[in-house]
Amino acid sequence: MVRRLLERQQAGELATRHVRAVAETVGVSERTVWRWLEQAKATGQVEAPVRQGYAVSDEVWALLGEVGGNVAELRRRLAAAGGASVPSASTLHRVIRRDRRAGRALLVRREPVVAGPSRPDPLHELGLDVVAGLGAGGQVFLREQKHLVQVPVLVPGAQVVHTSVVRSVLRTVAHAAGVGAVVCLYGDAGQGKTVALQYALSQMPHPARVRRVHVGVHPTVPELRRVLADALELGRRLPRGAGEADLTLVNALWQPRVLVLDEAQRLPGPALEFLRGLWDHPDTDTALVLAGAGSERALRRVPALASRVLTWELVPRLSQREGATVMAAFHSLWEDVSADDVAWVDEHVGHGNFRTWAKLTSHLTAETYGKSRAVVDSWMLERACARLMGPL
Repeated sequence: MVRRLLERQQAGELATRHVRAVAETVGVSERTVWRWLEQAKATGQVEAPVRQGYAVSDEVWALLGEVGGNVAELRRRLAAAGGASVPSASTLHRVIRRDRRAGRALLVRREPVVAGPSRPDPLHELGLDVVAGLGAGGQVFLREQKHLVQVPVLVPGAQVVHTSVVRSVLRTVAHAAGVGAVVCLYGDAGQGKTVALQYALSQMPHPARVRRVHVGVHPTVPELRRVLADALELGRRLPRGAGEADLTLVNALWQPRVLVLDEAQRLPGPALEFLRGLWDHPDTDTALVLAGAGSERALRRVPALASRVLTWELVPRLSQREGATVMAAFHSLWEDVSADDVAWVDEHVGHGNFRTWAKLTSHLTAETYGKSRAVVDSWMLERACARLMGPL
């Protein structure tokens, strides 16, 4: 195979797709095939070298769990123990990533989290102590981003409510981060997808490597490549050639990260196919979260990517049965509002849409501003609802 590639290169016919095909056939990265080509030109040896595989023993695997999944610390301990041959850091990362993806369980001794009585550790409650925040190589790579816990709508005194939906999103994001998977977060506009996602990211272990990708409407593949490079902080290091640029992106995605792409329904088929190609690469160790109203329909139009989605997470409407309890936990203004009044608001304006409820709360906050005792009555509710109903 190397001989054929070398012949094409000498004839000026070698393209990235030829290297990619060989890499997929042999089961190595494209970077490795390019290195073989360079070695073949330098030494004249056109046969691919036989790879001496490294395997992680059960003892080393247990030691990896003892150091919290930190591969660098594992390598330091192996070197300190005076072993016959300590593999390179890249080899350890690659082999551990391969074993994790093959289903080999890693029991990580996570440091206990000191939490106050009013703020228990949600990961502990969900039983995610062992795997949450662990990359395929075992690295803890997400940080606490406390500023993300704030609700995007300007509502002073509001807080994220630990509903069953929020807990489910937290579990899904933790799972995806642990195995470097693709997940889809969908639901109608205003249901609380972004808030639940931001809260999930804020509760993961640290340090963090969360990157957000902002795309326009129907971006082309070069545009998507450029915004991915910006999100990964590659700057001007991205080559102009498409093949070399894609290889640079893959090299960046080799590090454990979580890439969040909101409004994924804006992506056309070619852009989604491009994402599928990046996440199919064996060296990619980054979790991809695709979120947005209608994102599930966009992904279904690209079966090759849809088949790789680990979890389809639906964020549904707030049910009328849980409305009064959830809103009382969301903001203190709703604590004294009767369940009948909450049901009336939901029937006429709220309709289970959390963004609408947040806007209502914002109006009520303005109505009660400066009052010694903020009490919401039926008249105030009617005024606030009227402001949201729009022209008839």
